[in-house]
Amino acid sequence: MIAKDMLIEDLVQQYPQLIGPLKEEGIVCLACGEPVWGTLEAQAREKGIEDIDALVERMNDRLHVERA
Repeated sequence: MIAKDMLIEDLVQQYPQLIGPLKEEGIVCLACGEPVWGTLEAQAREKGIEDIDALVERMNDRLHVERA
């Protein structure tokens, strides 16, 4: 389950299938080689995403669809 306080590094390790969907959301630094990315919430805010809860919900929906 994805949470807004989850570190991007952990998210990518645990759910690599979300790299593409996160890129679609504008969080493209996942593959750019940044050494430390911080939390999903911090990255989303930096990219101008205001509704963090909706982003988290979309990512969790993606995980649930994939597992179904």
